[in-house]
Amino acid sequence: MKTTHLDQQMVHGATRDNQSITSDWQPLQTNISGVVLREVKNVYKRSGGTLTELYRQDWKTDQGTIDQVFQNILEPGQVSAWHMHEHTTDRLFVNLGSLKVVLFDGRNASPTRGVINEFCLGLQRPGLLVIPPGVWHGVKNIGSQVAALINMVDRAYAYDAPDHWRLPSDSDQIPFSF
Repeated sequence: MKTTHLDQQMVHGATRDNQSITSDWQPLQTNISGVVLREVKNVYKRSGGTLTELYRQDWKTDQGTIDQVFQNILEPGQVSAWHMHEHTTDRLFVNLGSLKVVLFDGRNASPTRGVINEFCLGLQRPGLLVIPPGVWHGVKNIGSQVAALINMVDRAYAYDAPDHWRLPSDSDQIPFSF
C-alpha cells in the first residue's frame, strides 16, 4: 500500500472538520424554530469610531415589544449558562468583546427539539439574536477582554416571580460543554 503525504502527518484519532459554511458564506446550521439572527454592519463615521444599530422594529425579527433593556458584563472565560424563560423572548446583542452564544431546543412540541445552535457575536461580527421562550441558552466570553451583552426583553423581570429557569453549565440535560 502506498503511503501518502497526509498519512505521514496524520495522528491517531484525528478527525476532519464537518462543513460549517457554504462557498457564499451562508452557515449550514439549521436554526432552532423561532430563533432569528439579524446580522448588522458597523457604520464607520468620518469623525472616527462606529455607529451600530442594535434593534429596529422594521427589521421584523419578531412580533414582540421591548419592556426592559439591561446589560450583562462577562469577564474573559466567564460562562453564564444555562437559562430558559417560559414566557419571555430575549433579544441579545453583544456590544463589546466576543461571546459564544449557545442555544438548545428542549421544547417537546418543537420541530427542532434537541437541536443546538452556536453563534459567535461581538464587535467584529455584530448581530441581534432573538431567542423565543422555551429555548435554553448560555454564553461564554471567548475573548481576552471584558464582554458586554445587551438584552432587550419583551417582558420585564418580575422580582416576585421570575420567569427565569436555570441549569448548571455542566448539566447532563444539555448535550453541550462550554
